[in-house]
Amino acid sequence: MRSEEEVNRAIEQYSDMIKRICFIHLKNQSDTEDIFQTVFMKYALSSVVFKNEEHKKAWFIRVTVNACKDLLKSFFRRHTVSLDEAVQQAGIISDTYGDVYKTVLKLPEKYRKVIYLHYYEGYTAPQIGKILGKNVNTVYTTMTRARDILKKELGCDYDG
Repeated sequence: MRSEEEVNRAIEQYSDMIKRICFIHLKNQSDTEDIFQTVFMKYALSSVVFKNEEHKKAWFIRVTVNACKDLLKSFFRRHTVSLDEAVQQAGIISDTYGDVYKTVLKLPEKYRKVIYLHYYEGYTAPQIGKILGKNVNTVYTTMTRARDILKKELGCDYDG
């Protein structure tokens, strides 16, 4: 079990990243908050020894992604949608984020993940491959397809 000080430092350091990852996957503020708490609870109770800061960051990303997947696979989540929640989230997205972010959120999950990790967290394709357990060439292909979809949806000629 980790000290309160250690957990507070981790929250300060990784909270924004974890919230963004959750929102990319879940598209829902309430579920994002639940997973956020779950991830830091796992960290607080974990006895994992990290080799370095990069290992620690990758651990947080992996735990967050897995917790989001678990929530999305749950029976209740797959069989219900709150109309109030859908309307509320649509308002949050349109007020807070631009067209690019909304378009990224509309991407299929496999594309959203690589786009987020590359453009928002700055990981390279080989690093993304390790994090997601995918072949590096698969990551490159997925990234290219995601960019093509974004270009088409946004109607731009950007090649970044």
